[in-house]
Amino acid sequence: MSQTLATACHSELLIQKSRFIGCVEPVPDRAAAQARVAELWAQHPTATHVCWALLAGGQSAAVDDGEPSGTAGRPMLEVLRRQQLEGVLATVVRYFGGVKLGAGGLVRAYTDTVAQALLKAEKVPLQRLQRLRCSVPYALEGLLRREIESAGFNLGEVAHGSLVELNFTGPEDKTAAFVARINELGQGKVGWLKAE
Repeated sequence: MSQTLATACHSELLIQKSRFIGCVEPVPDRAAAQARVAELWAQHPTATHVCWALLAGGQSAAVDDGEPSGTAGRPMLEVLRRQQLEGVLATVVRYFGGVKLGAGGLVRAYTDTVAQALLKAEKVPLQRLQRLRCSVPYALEGLLRREIESAGFNLGEVAHGSLVELNFTGPEDKTAAFVARINELGQGKVGWLKAE
């Protein structure tokens, strides 16, 4: 089962006078990853490189940022893959110290920086969420809101018309039991709609 990280974790290595500042953190997609990399450049304007790797399904990426091809982004991505992580961004900010490390040295440096950060990271199971949508009479709105909250689901948009329409999400593995419970409590007055 895939895992993600609970929070961001950092590491720092000094290798032959070069400073490598690593971070691993949960990130949902490439746009969020690129925004995070832009933040790092703003925080470290004099850095030589900000290399990164994102493992997020079809949006995965490995960026060497000026380092020799295949010496930074790909090795970092492989560390994430070996840990069976998903939705995780690994970044390494490098300040060049004047000593060239060679291709093998760079691969080791970037791999070790990410691995050190992951040693401190709390891994959590990745939960797939399912979107649900239903309509109920006004008299059942309060009951449904309480049930959504007590089940740990997240209430989204609520629309009031002739009926109350509620949109919410919850863990995929808990939705069948939740729907059955709501159907029982609603006594046939809950209409399930196709989630958008």
